[in-house]
Amino acid sequence: MEEQGRIFAMSVKQAIVSRVREAERDVIYNEFEQKLGEIQSGTVQRFEGDTVIVNLGRNSEGILPRAEKVRSESYNVGERIRAMILEVKKVGPRVKVILSRAHRDLVRALFELEVPEIADGTIQIRRIEREPGYRTKLAVDSTDSKVDCVGACVGVRGTRIKSIIDELNGERIDIIRWNDDPTALIANALKPAEVAHIELDPQTRKALVLVNEDQQSLAIGRKGQNVRLASKLTGWDIDIMTQAELARTVEAEDQAMA
Repeated sequence: MEEQGRIFAMSVKQAIVSRVREAERDVIYNEFEQKLGEIQSGTVQRFEGDTVIVNLGRNSEGILPRAEKVRSESYNVGERIRAMILEVKKVGPRVKVILSRAHRDLVRALFELEVPEIADGTIQIRRIEREPGYRTKLAVDSTDSKVDCVGACVGVRGTRIKSIIDELNGERIDIIRWNDDPTALIANALKPAEVAHIELDPQTRKALVLVNEDQQSLAIGRKGQNVRLASKLTGWDIDIMTQAELARTVEAEDQAMA
């Protein structure tokens, strides 16, 4: 009887411990779930293949998978890291938090932290397109005509945007003024290049953009990055040409039809 009593007591104790752990796990899960899309800090704990395991404290692990890492970044054990909370999972008695350094909404979250006018809704981020580690284009507008949306995001002497660029290890950020007119939006999206003329085909959502020869490489960007991000940001398939190239194309088409 005494032995059975000890077994029963141990079973009850184990059940209580299990329930307490589950309750603790649920509290931690709910806490992180409410932070989805926000920035979280932690310490690099170890590596599992290409996955970085981050200690977030309170019996929870952050997981930075290969797909959510920036190729140009490297991490060391013990290093502090900031990332966006992408997903939260219950795995056995623990909570695992999927982190991202590559998601475009990481840039959104950083701007929300750095620019009060975005946090309070005065400035709205309309669209973000990103090639992690290289370049981001961010389209913003203001609900208050007195507030310069681009200037507020840049900050006095560039202080606000500099801190974000530093956090992203030098990634280039183009802040673009949003415009409901697609012609103006495309011209803004291709900056710093200057555009001479834009022709739109609404049915195919194709845009022919004419630039001067000295602006062509700037408009296209390194490995086509500038025009590629501008196309994604605006939702238009953008073709960059000079006047001379357009004239040669038209001449070739005329000869083909003759």
